[in-house]
Amino acid sequence: MRPQLFGASYSVYLRIARLALLEKGVDFDHQEVDIFAEGGPPADYLRLQPFGRIPAFIHGDFTLYETGAITRYIDEAFSGPALQPTGPKARARMNQIISLADSYLYRPLVWGIYVARDDAAKNSAALDQAAFDEAVTKSRQSLTALADLCGDGLWLLGEALSLADLHLAPMIAYGRVADEGSTLLREQPCLSAWWDRMTARASMTATRFGAEG
Repeated sequence: MRPQLFGASYSVYLRIARLALLEKGVDFDHQEVDIFAEGGPPADYLRLQPFGRIPAFIHGDFTLYETGAITRYIDEAFSGPALQPTGPKARARMNQIISLADSYLYRPLVWGIYVARDDAAKNSAALDQAAFDEAVTKSRQSLTALADLCGDGLWLLGEALSLADLHLAPMIAYGRVADEGSTLLREQPCLSAWWDRMTARASMTATRFGAEG
């Protein structure tokens, strides 16, 4: 049975799940759910995800939410290239990178830089410069920490693509739309080179959003 993925195409976290499905070669159905629509998420979606966040996922009679749980399930439930290392140290490093991106990078880079800059432009309004500068500082700290964890190979963990790459890439995609985010990425040569390799992947091309260019 084809799995079903629910969420808005603009979402970083929906894109992470889509990337995992595409990299595994899994055929799936996607249903748009805009949690920011007037009136909030539809009632039937809240039965899948009681907190009203995205994405949610159904495979047969199995329902799942939380992106990390979804992507790990996708990797383990379907055939295709493995997206998680088997060794305990490499697996721990993957989980560390994912946690770092979620906890320290997503909010300042995506919301603090990209969304703040985009909203100001759309509304012809001034930035909250103090908040914006803080977001730049926090993003730089997080990207520096991620660069310090980069392996020597093509991907974040070495020679094999992993869920760490798929988790980080959609955040970088939004952040670098803003000039400040693009500058922050260029400050980290290993991440900048990694990003060039990521954007060449078919899964990234298939999930591009409008502002990405």
